[in-house]
Amino acid sequence: MPRIALATYDPGAEPSKDQDLPVLLRALADAGAEAVARPWDDPETEWGGYDLVLLRSTWDYSWRADEFVAWVERVGKTTRIANPADVVRWNTDKRYLGDLAAAGVPVVPTRYLAPGDPAGPVIPADRDFVVKPTFGAGARFAARYTPGEHDTALRHLARMHEEGLTAMVQPYASGIDVSGERALQFFGGRLLHASRKRAVLTPGTAYDAEKVAHPDLAPWTPTPAELAVAERALAAVPDAPELLYARVDLVDGEDGRPQVMELELVEPNLFLFLHPQSVAAVTEAVIGAARR
Repeated sequence: MPRIALATYDPGAEPSKDQDLPVLLRALADAGAEAVARPWDDPETEWGGYDLVLLRSTWDYSWRADEFVAWVERVGKTTRIANPADVVRWNTDKRYLGDLAAAGVPVVPTRYLAPGDPAGPVIPADRDFVVKPTFGAGARFAARYTPGEHDTALRHLARMHEEGLTAMVQPYASGIDVSGERALQFFGGRLLHASRKRAVLTPGTAYDAEKVAHPDLAPWTPTPAELAVAERALAAVPDAPELLYARVDLVDGEDGRPQVMELELVEPNLFLFLHPQSVAAVTEAVIGAARR
């Protein structure tokens, strides 16, 4: 009987936002595994006592990224963790998009501004654009601006730099307003399912406002072009590690072709509540990983 820990976050007095967690725990138990959910920062958990620690909804890590990555590395030295620590370290910093672009993967064009870098030349003057941190999740500290909101965007950048955060500036992918953002979910090396959602960032929404992370989420059948870009992104992950899970988020570029908005290798929502037919495949892959 494999022992599996699903690493999550501590919601405190609020219900957990992870709708998949009870479903996956039940499915693993029904398949004969001993599965528990534990907050990743719980000091009492003996992670080395599990055959596999599966990163699931560690959704509060982004403002504690150094602490989180150090925890992943410690756990990885005591037992198997998925995804591996090297992958987590690389993927927590969205400057990985530059690595993908250098490998020839089509990605949303991105400029980076570390604290102290001049912002003026980087902000587009002729199109809508997005500002967000390189460490972030759930559109936290992210906002969409029009060319006329230059000064507001500069204040946003200044606030992030005061927090020691490196900022990303991207042209707004207007294709998302037509075809949405498509999320291709892989598990055990295979395409599991795909979903589509509408734009998260709407004009006039402040960077520090809470966003709806997955508006109008619906099942999606990926096109051959989308699948090809997703597979290129996965093949470009440094050192070709074994990935138990991955989610590739795509939008259409100005030429109408799909490009990578994000490659989620740390704690992507699996959307099993939308794709219940995928529970069996996920369960099988997780138990297989625990038994290796």
